[in-house]
Amino acid sequence: MNKAFRLLLGLSLSFAALAARADVQAPDVQAPDALIRETADEVLAAVKQDKDLRAGNQKKLLELVEAKVLPHFDFEKMTRLALGVPWRQATAEQRQALVSEFRTLLVRTYTAAFSRYQDQKVEVKPAVLNPKKPDEATVNTQIVKPGSQPIAVVYKLSKKDTGWKVFDLYVDGASLVAAYNGTFAEEVQKGGIDGLIKTLAGKNRTNAAEPINKAGHK
Repeated sequence: MNKAFRLLLGLSLSFAALAARADVQAPDVQAPDALIRETADEVLAAVKQDKDLRAGNQKKLLELVEAKVLPHFDFEKMTRLALGVPWRQATAEQRQALVSEFRTLLVRTYTAAFSRYQDQKVEVKPAVLNPKKPDEATVNTQIVKPGSQPIAVVYKLSKKDTGWKVFDLYVDGASLVAAYNGTFAEEVQKGGIDGLIKTLAGKNRTNAAEPINKAGHK
């Protein structure tokens, strides 16, 4: 299992019941841990109750992730952080294409991770606000499965006008954004930003032609 897939698997499995601490935010904004808890309740309940989802039905899995999970991710910020300095040189059209292709790549792998959910338990600590950046928060969790070492998952969220959004996560200390940063830098060095877009698009075409439960194994 490659690093990026392990990171996304950790994310999908750690979207479980979180102990919300509602006092960390103003009453008109849902706390980050409460957001994750409610999303988890809906998604994991759907997976447990629908035999097609448990069997890896591609259409249903994608629909579930699109409807319940993706609205809580800031894909533009994730792409910008993963790309680094070259983002500043990218045109508006290139940025739009990069976000679109990176989103598709992550969605595909993330959906595959849901198809492998096996009732792991999750232990969660309350959300912590960044004292220097009050519009950023961290939620620490652990995925626990009998017979296996716990997997530590840390969510990084930022507050937007529409609520809290996930922009990075760390699994056993490894950042999802950082995992792609090196690859993106290599592609940009070889073929520029357009070369990176072409590479991502090609990867997405290949993934689309394969069963969804194979995503992330390459």
